[in-house]
Amino acid sequence: MATRNDVARLAGVSVAVVSYVLNNKSFVKEETRRRVLAAMEELGYTPNLTARSLKTRRSGQLAVLANFIGNPFEAGILLHLEEAARRQGYMINYRSYDPDREPELLAQLAGRVDGVVLLGQSLAEETRASFRKKGVPVVSVMTPGKAGALVHTVDVDWAAAYRQVLAELIRLGHRHIAYMGHGGPSDPLYPRMEAFAAAVQEAEAAAGVTLRCDWLAAGGRYEPAREHLLELPEASGFTVLVCANDLTAIGACSACRERGWAVPERLSIVSSENILMVSETHPPIATLDYPREKAAYLAMELLVRLIGASGKKEESDEVESSAAAVEEIRLASSFIPRSSLAQAPQLS
Repeated sequence: MATRNDVARLAGVSVAVVSYVLNNKSFVKEETRRRVLAAMEELGYTPNLTARSLKTRRSGQLAVLANFIGNPFEAGILLHLEEAARRQGYMINYRSYDPDREPELLAQLAGRVDGVVLLGQSLAEETRASFRKKGVPVVSVMTPGKAGALVHTVDVDWAAAYRQVLAELIRLGHRHIAYMGHGGPSDPLYPRMEAFAAAVQEAEAAAGVTLRCDWLAAGGRYEPAREHLLELPEASGFTVLVCANDLTAIGACSACRERGWAVPERLSIVSSENILMVSETHPPIATLDYPREKAAYLAMELLVRLIGASGKKEESDEVESSAAAVEEIRLASSFIPRSSLAQAPQLS
């Protein structure tokens, strides 16, 4: 069985440095941290988490709150988060998030986790304040809706991403666009809708055109999206549907088949995440790519750094609530054109 001495020899560092990495000390250089973690993985070294928690007063546990485990997009992020946490010496507890049971969740996590990862949920201010008071950092992959935005965040730069999409739509002659997505201001998809609205204004100014936009709420799931599109009047008028996430886009494709609306001849469809399923639909759906692995690893690195910092000093409510104290990491997204997107049809 490998020991810390073995890890230190392989990584070319002292045993003390191995301990610093295991205890997530923020002063360790990132290159050194990666070398030690790689040596641990190669040797199959597993730290004694119980002994470490007694010494450091840390649990070695993180909580990740999932919205809908049936969403392949979220499932992909969870897998990458688990791998990233393992490399940092942490174990993950997955919890399904229900806003109506938030006080119960807080009680369950109190004293049991060193940090929390959200998938865009809007925690109540009382919950965020409680985590701050206990020195438990919170990082979100995906920007929370308006009700809970003041947390550290890793997300796509949606305004820049949608500018790519709109440039292509305008080039193809689309002037009447529908956007389908969120279920309300607290929905993780709400910031994407806001970014799309801002991108529309910029695209109009840049291209010298006027775009008409319809806003369709669907809650980000397959069945609500399908039902919403089935209920629309036949002469809705828009020639392209931009969806806030992939399950919405797949639901829209299903509704088009039921209505006899050919895609893309009658209606083009564009999505916003690039899970595997959207490349396998008929036709394959054009989409923005969400770099899930990169987002998960950056979120975990940020969380571990914040955990280390919280061990040095207790953050005050005033400092933590300041916008300057909240880190926002924005990632680039690439647009993937597929056959669900075509020239705008001339609708009668």
